[in-house]
Amino acid sequence: MSLPFLDADEVGRRLDVTEAAEALEAALRDGLDPETDPPRSAVELDRGELLVMPSGAAHHPVVKLVTIGGEPRIQGLCVVFDRETLAPAALVDGIALTNLRTAAVSALAVRRLAVPDARRLLIFGRGPQAHAHVEAMRAVRPIELVDMVGRDQVRGGVDELVAAADVICCCTTAREPLFDGSLVANHAVVVAIGSHEPALRETDDALAGRATIVVESRSSALREAGDVILAIEAGAASADELVTLAELIRGAAQPDPGRPRFFKSTGMSWEDAVIAAALAR
Repeated sequence: MSLPFLDADEVGRRLDVTEAAEALEAALRDGLDPETDPPRSAVELDRGELLVMPSGAAHHPVVKLVTIGGEPRIQGLCVVFDRETLAPAALVDGIALTNLRTAAVSALAVRRLAVPDARRLLIFGRGPQAHAHVEAMRAVRPIELVDMVGRDQVRGGVDELVAAADVICCCTTAREPLFDGSLVANHAVVVAIGSHEPALRETDDALAGRATIVVESRSSALREAGDVILAIEAGAASADELVTLAELIRGAAQPDPGRPRFFKSTGMSWEDAVIAAALAR
């Protein structure tokens, strides 16, 4: 059997971040329920771990396989199956898919959460996801000024950037909060995509206590999102007050305009399935 392979260049040719975000929004509007998506499973390896992410939520069933800890650090492959015959239909570069999917989900959230005239963007991180998020935020808001913060940034300067930002994206491997959440402007939106582990976080309790918290699904957030789990354990946030992306899209919930908005993404299999299906078509 010879299957078409969509490499990173082909993924970029077939779908840009705006089109990917629109595919995700359409799936949610059509009734896709992220709460029913199977949780990812992890297999511990000598040098890292293997993640297995299956989903039958979209037009084509998919399973994405990702390794973490090798060289490069993240590698992977997504297998797309035909819905009618269930035969393998295509292979997709897993990292290109992940990079596109993650930025597209963030773009979809920011389009719903950020003020229309958001012009100042602050990015924590300087890797592929950081740069992908610059492109994604510019696709949905009139961003004019971009500040990118790496590990060597002086904290005092970071405080000023946080206070001035309209949109803040955390795209790091940090294990503890990157900034003081009390400094985030009331109109600002914060996006955190760096981890899917319950003990790791990029944001603090101060932000969680002030913000409307938006997640991809309640079940995945309470299972994997350290930014949310640790804030709830500290009493800074409540599981009952979490808002889902689907609720925003369908008009069932609206963020409080007087509070910061915080979108915590862990990445889910249904997102890979929707975008991989769009790529395969």
